[in-house]
Amino acid sequence: MLSRRGLLTGGLTLGAAGAGLSALSACAGTLPPVDTTADGFGQDATGTVTVWCRSATQTGVQAAAASFNELHDDLEVQVLPIPDAQYVTKLATSIRGGSVPDLVDFDLINCPLFYVREAFADLTDLVEALPFRDQLSAGHMGLLTHEHRVYGTPFLGDYSTLFANTELLGRAGFELADVSGSLESLMSTCQSLKTALPDAHPWAFPGNASGAMGFTIQPMIWAADTDLISGDLGDQAGNILGNDAVEAVLEFHRQLWVDELVPQRTYVADGAQWGNAYRSGEVVFLPSAYGPAVAEADESFRPHSQNALLPGPDGGRATFSGGDNMCILNGAPNASGAWQFMRYTLELEIQRALPDSGYMPIRSDSADTDFTVKYEQATVPVTQLDQGYVPSSLAYNLLYNQSSSPWLAMIRRAVFDGDVPGALAEAQSEYDRILTQTQL
Repeated sequence: MLSRRGLLTGGLTLGAAGAGLSALSACAGTLPPVDTTADGFGQDATGTVTVWCRSATQTGVQAAAASFNELHDDLEVQVLPIPDAQYVTKLATSIRGGSVPDLVDFDLINCPLFYVREAFADLTDLVEALPFRDQLSAGHMGLLTHEHRVYGTPFLGDYSTLFANTELLGRAGFELADVSGSLESLMSTCQSLKTALPDAHPWAFPGNASGAMGFTIQPMIWAADTDLISGDLGDQAGNILGNDAVEAVLEFHRQLWVDELVPQRTYVADGAQWGNAYRSGEVVFLPSAYGPAVAEADESFRPHSQNALLPGPDGGRATFSGGDNMCILNGAPNASGAWQFMRYTLELEIQRALPDSGYMPIRSDSADTDFTVKYEQATVPVTQLDQGYVPSSLAYNLLYNQSSSPWLAMIRRAVFDGDVPGALAEAQSEYDRILTQTQL
């Protein structure tokens, strides 16, 4: 079963990747740009399309390639999986050497690293002409857009939502829709659940998994219409000190810990068992992804689980629009065939099958009646893709995914040490330092 768990809990090693990207900045612009206005571009292409995909999501890409190949005698898509931790370095190396694949499918957070260096083809006119352009995930498109130009298309989604065991919640007299409107309301509910359900934990989060908490906690901040980063790409700084929403979210998680509303193993939980306690009926609320909360659950458990978008301290809603984007490389040997395959992956038939692999569609119109019945908990984020967001930054992995990230250090100092002011001040300094070092 596919899962973001490897990426969200394992962290990425970007030292070598950073060196590769430094060299890339000097030569990526020398790749010959793709001419998407050429007669017949993206139609009746022949030959081979080479696609690099990240190994964590290869099943979805390979399934799309297999069905595409069955329909096309003269054009074959060949998929090469690349380990996630090696992807950025390998792609940077191929670009420096001038020998690139036609198409890359990779974690959307890495897109800015390459389009700011002119490595990806400008697909603006093709994407804007799609009849379903307005149905594409806002979060994915935000990571594909730079200075009003578009450098790819979304492929698959992975959205964070708040899952709830409605059987346990109902036993205590609560309805998810009534209590999930704000963190304040959820805290009050958790306090009541501790008394009403002494054998269950009201909440769970992996307190030592930087990426997983970035995926599920950041939306609580975005729901308040703010972010931990301010400024445009290339001129960014931390937005932590004086940010009331960030402080409130840290205080919420601090109270969960102090009042013993989460399991004691939260302190060391690195995400390796993410969702286990929820799926076994030991936890009421779990901010998570569809994979750990639903796709990996027994069929008998699923009717007792519902979800809602994550709320902010005083209201609002948001979701982390994770997943993959597809981009054509400048210098691609078969850019026309690459666009033909990209366009195919956006078809509703392909998109609606993604939950079988633990992932979500990136088109809001995927959620027709049949989809809603079959994938009830996937419907919540898919029908609200306009509430999705992902920060566009050249430093996302350094800030959020590594075990040494300032994001993780801030949470642990605030939640487990109880020093919220110190955590905010330290994080502001570290965000500023890292962002300054990674600016263009």
